[in-house]
Amino acid sequence: MDVLTPPAGAAAVKAASTRAAALLAGYQPLPGIRDEFVDRDGRLRPHWAPVLDRLSGDPAEVDRAFALADRHQRDSGVYYRVYDAGQSRERSWALSHVPLVIPEAEWATLAAGLVERAELLDAVLGDVYGPGRLVADGSLPATLIAGSPDFLRPMVGLPTRGRRRLQIYAADLGRGPDGRWWVLGDRAQAPSGMGYALENRIALSRAVPDLYGGMNVRRLAPFFQTWRSALAAQAGREASRICLLTPGPLNETYFEHAYLSRYLGFLLVEGGDLTVRDGAVFVRTIAGLKRVDVLVRRLDAEFADPVELEPASRIGVPGLVDAVRSGKVVLANPLGAGVIEARGLLGFMPALARQLLGRDLSLPNVATWWCGHKAEREHVRRNLDTLAIAPAFPARSGWPLPPNPTPGAELDDKARAALETVLERRGFDVVGQEMVRLSTMPVWTGGRLEPRPFTLRAYVVATEDGWEVLPGGFCRVSGSQDARALSMQLGDRSADVWITADQPVERLSLLPSPAQPQIRRVIGYLPSRAAENLFWLGRYLERAEATVRVVRCLAGLLVESTETTGPARDAVVRLCDMLVAWGAAPESEHKGPKAPALLDQALRSAECGGSVLSLIGEARRTASVIRDRLSSDAVRALADLSRLFEHEGVSVSQAEALDLCDQALRVMAAFSGLVQENMNRLSGWRFLEIGRRIERGVLTGRCVRRLADAEASAASLEALLEISDSQITYRARYLMGALRLPVIDLVALDDGNPRAVAFQVARIQDHLAALSNLPTHAALDLPQKIVLQVATGLRVTDVEDLEPADVLAVENRLMELSTEITARFFSQTPPDPEEGA
Repeated sequence: MDVLTPPAGAAAVKAASTRAAALLAGYQPLPGIRDEFVDRDGRLRPHWAPVLDRLSGDPAEVDRAFALADRHQRDSGVYYRVYDAGQSRERSWALSHVPLVIPEAEWATLAAGLVERAELLDAVLGDVYGPGRLVADGSLPATLIAGSPDFLRPMVGLPTRGRRRLQIYAADLGRGPDGRWWVLGDRAQAPSGMGYALENRIALSRAVPDLYGGMNVRRLAPFFQTWRSALAAQAGREASRICLLTPGPLNETYFEHAYLSRYLGFLLVEGGDLTVRDGAVFVRTIAGLKRVDVLVRRLDAEFADPVELEPASRIGVPGLVDAVRSGKVVLANPLGAGVIEARGLLGFMPALARQLLGRDLSLPNVATWWCGHKAEREHVRRNLDTLAIAPAFPARSGWPLPPNPTPGAELDDKARAALETVLERRGFDVVGQEMVRLSTMPVWTGGRLEPRPFTLRAYVVATEDGWEVLPGGFCRVSGSQDARALSMQLGDRSADVWITADQPVERLSLLPSPAQPQIRRVIGYLPSRAAENLFWLGRYLERAEATVRVVRCLAGLLVESTETTGPARDAVVRLCDMLVAWGAAPESEHKGPKAPALLDQALRSAECGGSVLSLIGEARRTASVIRDRLSSDAVRALADLSRLFEHEGVSVSQAEALDLCDQALRVMAAFSGLVQENMNRLSGWRFLEIGRRIERGVLTGRCVRRLADAEASAASLEALLEISDSQITYRARYLMGALRLPVIDLVALDDGNPRAVAFQVARIQDHLAALSNLPTHAALDLPQKIVLQVATGLRVTDVEDLEPADVLAVENRLMELSTEITARFFSQTPPDPEEGA
């Protein structure tokens, strides 16, 4: 008789069910706090069931999935910049692996409240910089507006394009114990976080694609598509140009600026890339000045224009206010929008909503008392132990307390005395706010779930038809269980936000619709700054590679030979001299033929500007400024290269130096392959290539002069072949040892050898010929003339006649070419006679 057996996988299902029960039983909500994961009776909320099922699977598989998400963000270079002890550094992004799940029906109510609040704040902003009725009739105190450092008097009365001033609005939200959502703060200056929300989504959806697809999570792409279309519609020109204005790579969220600009197809620019001519904004490109129609501003308004705003600003655009005044550029958000971020305004929002909208806000903000009024000031004094104290405006230098809201009950006698002084002298600088105990969401810690408080930043953008709300947002999760919204340090982790629908959602992307494909093969014009950084990225990497090849050759000689005299010593001494001359190692380390310390200095010295470590650091710094123009794989390759040379405090031996050099050359070859195979053959690629070719030509020339002069030994000639990676070609051509003239011909004059000087010159000539078509020229420009003269000289020179002085002359001409390329393409250019279209 057959025996009935359990179906395959039944044991696994039972185990998963057991683990799910254990996870749920071990989850302990905080007392008196609303929890998103379970209700007050400890029962799982239904929309979280798929998440619990996934987490209760094979523990090893869960760990692998989350490790995949972390690796994706690490390899993609996701970071934010932190400032401490007067120093800034990049910190890797910390992803909380469990998403915040919100059902679509609940989200629809929340989104409606966000739209309502955006409408109100847009009306307030329009009045503040327009007729000023709210101050005139006493609805808003004049001190609260004019006293704000974000109120910009030059912007009053300036025209706006469209019926809304507010283009981008974000609200920091928290949910209280009663389940209601509250606005903790309004963001309109330059709301950050959307780019990080995108990266969180990509990382988590790739880590758990089955869960992500099965829960019908609302996609983010349609929101960004709508926003991009809305900005383009405001440009007023068919061929509009939209730029994202960033303070630069030292800004804490620069990664997001680069990421968003690439995702949305905007040109990433800094203040120095822009100029104002005749009331219009232009971007400096390698082809001249090109008109900018829309600026997505991620630069604080105060620093946007040193002419009419902050004179000390070095990151703004002189004349930008005048361009806004002329109506020839749209800013999102407009200059001065930060005035509505003041905490002091929160206390007036309920009354303003009734006055301007005719109803109470469905999404209220946390209760706030502005101490510029006597009654509110006394209320704060009486209830200090139950309120949080915060600056009414962005904290000024004289603010005696922490810039973030601080519980009054935690103030010591000294702090209370300082607060009392401020209340008495400048009460309008202070607000008291209700303490809100945030709801919690689960985080995955050590193989189990734990509750942590969180806040949600939600985003709204203006469109021609109204407002569009991002179906998700930027969720910050606390690293501790302290649930006081106004005293906790937020941002320890960031979580994705999943808005789940009952039906499958349409999968959209930012590609053009099939009905209007808009086929394009050119991606705008390259800004001069981006071109210059690509040029120097190529030079730094090529210089680092040449140094690695010299060190590898030297280490190989030291490992294989114990001779202290003769040909081997000649080659060793010449290579050591070369590294010292290049600045890769200090003169003091050049002691005798073995000099093991020189190897370590040349590879990992932070003091020597020509060391591989320093050169790669410069390459990474340069690449950080043009992250929007490099693929994620290229960024990862640079990060891998940098990690190879991190100083560990122990000098490398000759054998270790050889291995380190081999690894570095493989990573460099990978980067070069990514550039050659993945980078579109546009202007940016050509400048990177020109930088590489100039540097390789110069350094190869130096190697020829130092290793192949009339007194060079056979070992030195062999070293030259190895450094120039030409050994195989030489052996195939000549059935003999290294001889001076054949080696020089192969390394200097052979335009078919990818490492030869002549080959570099020929490739530079090709790239400059292509670039010369950007603005039409009737004759050759100076860079083309220089490279033509060098190419012709190399082509007609016989190797027997090539002297070291001739090689030095070629090096000098290539350096002159670098200077002329800088002047021709990277310097400030005159206005384009054709209006900069």
